[in-house]
Amino acid sequence: MALKRVASLASVVLAAGALVTHHEAVPSAQAPVTFSEHVAPILFANCTSCHRPGEAAPFALMSYRDARPLAKAIASATAAHAMPPWKAGPSDYPFANARQLSADHIATIQKWVADGALEGDPSRLPALPTFTDGWQLGPPDLTVSMSEAFEVPARGPDVYRNFVVPLNLDRDTWVRAIEFRPSARSVVHHSLFFLDATGSARERDAEDPLPGFPGGMGSGRVASGGRGGRGALAGLLGVGGTANPDDDPVARVAGNLGGWALGGRALELPSGLAFFVAKGSDLILSTHFHSSGKVEREKSSVGLYFSSSPPTQAFSTIQLPPIFGVFEGLDIPADDGHYTLKDSFVIPVDVRAFSVGAHAHYLGKQMRLTATLPNGDVKTLLRIDDWDFSWQERYRFADFVSLPKGTRLDAEISYDNTSANKRNPSHPPVRVTWGEESNDEMGSIGLQVVAASPGELPQLRQAFLAHVRQAAVTRPGLGQLLRRRQSQAR
Repeated sequence: MALKRVASLASVVLAAGALVTHHEAVPSAQAPVTFSEHVAPILFANCTSCHRPGEAAPFALMSYRDARPLAKAIASATAAHAMPPWKAGPSDYPFANARQLSADHIATIQKWVADGALEGDPSRLPALPTFTDGWQLGPPDLTVSMSEAFEVPARGPDVYRNFVVPLNLDRDTWVRAIEFRPSARSVVHHSLFFLDATGSARERDAEDPLPGFPGGMGSGRVASGGRGGRGALAGLLGVGGTANPDDDPVARVAGNLGGWALGGRALELPSGLAFFVAKGSDLILSTHFHSSGKVEREKSSVGLYFSSSPPTQAFSTIQLPPIFGVFEGLDIPADDGHYTLKDSFVIPVDVRAFSVGAHAHYLGKQMRLTATLPNGDVKTLLRIDDWDFSWQERYRFADFVSLPKGTRLDAEISYDNTSANKRNPSHPPVRVTWGEESNDEMGSIGLQVVAASPGELPQLRQAFLAHVRQAAVTRPGLGQLLRRRQSQAR
């Protein structure tokens, strides 16, 4: 029973908060390990932020009474590195707030169970962390909410739904931080934030009688008619109709403002950076729900924190392959366990990277982004060996990563379309092609960077947009996709 609860826990819980370094007493080989003195500091720092009332974890870990019945399950999950959840593997550059237990922490939990899971002296129990129920960064400059609640059924498969939230901005704006507040935390697994200045998301919302619309990537929509090829590309790029000389189309290739996952904190950019939000843009909340055993009504709110002045420098996203792989002709045969996408880009100027993230759907298996420096050294920027569509996040480096001019970025994404893939939604497996629905597939890895010399950012933008155009011209994927959509529409 304990192991079954671990499996359930691994599928629904994304633990939160920074991994806090503690100097708790290290038990000797002879002395018994106790909860109060040795285990509680580990759980409180790394587990309790999600395992507490009001969060989506299926049980609390706030006391010895909570932890004792689950002692073996906790030991099993931590030894397997299933908890705390952290999908990024070894990297040459440390990430901020990495949720990874040290070998000593894991050994302490193992010995606690081996010693009988003793409570120890309650007076040695550390104080519980203080959690913020309100806005973590103080009152937002703009608060917006879903216009109506979405009803999540008591039981059934996970639900993926996109909600259009008008920002009603009458001017272009810079946003330095974003905070997401679900009203029914027990059913919200994660939400990704997108911008849409094309109106296509509103069209999709209007077509569906329920709040929001299913599947997709929020604002990214391939149009088979009406808007034409440029409209389709603009929707995928997240580029609206307003021409702003300060706009950064490279940064908006990803079309997103980050996201929130269970236990997550407000998304705050490094000092001097900000997201550009064009006037008239809608915010799209692409949300993953799971049932809690009772009907819940979710009406999410989002707080935006504006920058008091324009950022001191702009940043861009280098996304490989571009636009989630739409040009790649992605076509995964049934029973193919090693289908792979690859893309490379040579950085034309010195840059400093500050975060990295990836995206794919259920068939995604492995992600890797490396940087081959001009001297030949190969550095790993991101490595995920067990991709999970339900556990997406952006990884922020502990410090800016300097990548000199001439560095080659190599992205590789592999997919597993076999029955061995426990996340494969089709049994038996079926052919899967590029698309926006969850059972379709796509894939990319995005590296966020600033130019070491701000005046050289336009050169980076131009080079990457040339890379995007080259992919559109030389690779058959988009043409195949549009022809397939047109055929389906007849």
